[in-house]
Amino acid sequence: MPKKIGLLSDVHAKSAPAAEALSIFKREQVDSIICPGDIAGYFDEIKAVIDLLIDSNCQTIIGNHDQAYIETHPEEKDTAEYNFLSALPETLEYEIEGKRIYVVHAHPPASQHGGIKLLDVDGELIPEQKKYWQQALNDLDYDVLIVGHTHQVFAEQLGDVLVINPGSTQFNHTCMILSLPEMTVQTFALQGMEPVKSWNWGKFIHNQ
Repeated sequence: MPKKIGLLSDVHAKSAPAAEALSIFKREQVDSIICPGDIAGYFDEIKAVIDLLIDSNCQTIIGNHDQAYIETHPEEKDTAEYNFLSALPETLEYEIEGKRIYVVHAHPPASQHGGIKLLDVDGELIPEQKKYWQQALNDLDYDVLIVGHTHQVFAEQLGDVLVINPGSTQFNHTCMILSLPEMTVQTFALQGMEPVKSWNWGKFIHNQ
């Protein structure tokens, strides 16, 4: 039976866009929800965001901002937020409808920095970047790779791997639904905003 997977990422402790994404997933009757990291960072609504993710049974991994939160908030060691973030895995693996899925924050095997950049400042595909990452992921034995981190929005077939970044709910104003086994992806706009395919692009351009 076909499955629908809700994808949201880089929530950055801002609850309203995350709540809207989760509401869309409920309306669309997704079978599961995945978040490739960065629950923390930039804003201060981390408790509300974590409560939303727990209530929706979202499967989440750790991102660089989550790691930074753990390292810089030792005084919160006994809080529910600290315990939630510190228990997050670096990666997730699934097999759904015969498709093998790998989830990592930036890029395989378990990086939280760098990340997969495919788009220019205007959100257009960079052919050289597509070629670079297609070669870099050539040995990845999965059908779908789900990433976050770079605040870029794409679902691009790179060789045998469909690479998906749902973008940041806060900064790109996006979330996605992946349908399996069809391997189709639908993007949804959030907060009444126009989706931003590439946000803060200059920050990342010099890092492979």
